[in-house]
Amino acid sequence: MTQNKRNYQKEMEKTIEGLQGNRKSLLLHSCCAPCSSAVLEKLQEIFDVTVFFYNPNISENEEYRKRVEEQKRLIETFNQQMPAFPIKMIEGDYEPQEFYNIAKGWEKCPEGGERCFRCFALRLEKTAWLAKEGNYDFFTTTLTISPLKNAAKLNEIGEEMARKYKTVFLPSDFKKKEGYKRSIELSKIYDLYRQNFCGCVFSKAESKKREGNMEG
Repeated sequence: MTQNKRNYQKEMEKTIEGLQGNRKSLLLHSCCAPCSSAVLEKLQEIFDVTVFFYNPNISENEEYRKRVEEQKRLIETFNQQMPAFPIKMIEGDYEPQEFYNIAKGWEKCPEGGERCFRCFALRLEKTAWLAKEGNYDFFTTTLTISPLKNAAKLNEIGEEMARKYKTVFLPSDFKKKEGYKRSIELSKIYDLYRQNFCGCVFSKAESKKREGNMEG
């Protein structure tokens, strides 16, 4: 018998309905400003949101700085527009060696495979640990907004880390209900730097390869 496929978007909506307007704290792992845009628009009025920018997978310091500054700029803009519900931000340590450590042996793995799952786990484990340390009511990630990311795997890892650190993971599939489309619209509205690769050296190489094939 086939197991019913979980609808993480509906699960999140049910959790939010259960809050009955009682604002809770949420630690939101963000991979970049464009992906966080539609997520923050959706959640700012519901939760006391703290964005956690922790992405050791980003291959170069220049790229990292560009992305983190765009994240700060977007949050500042959202806070100006909705000062009653200020979004906070924590910038995690930039630890590229941590990414290379978990990617070792998986360098030739296609994007979207085991190397990516290990990268998800690296970032979500740090988020879960911080959620526990900071007594946040929930934690989650913007990564599920991307059509290229495995939302089921992200939720599975998030729930695993929640059990490990005894905290609560907010299920999500932010690309649903045109969430991804909205993130593209908001990126244009706020003129956000929108990269064409995930961040790591492997995804950058695959992106260049795709571009080369298109030109050919």
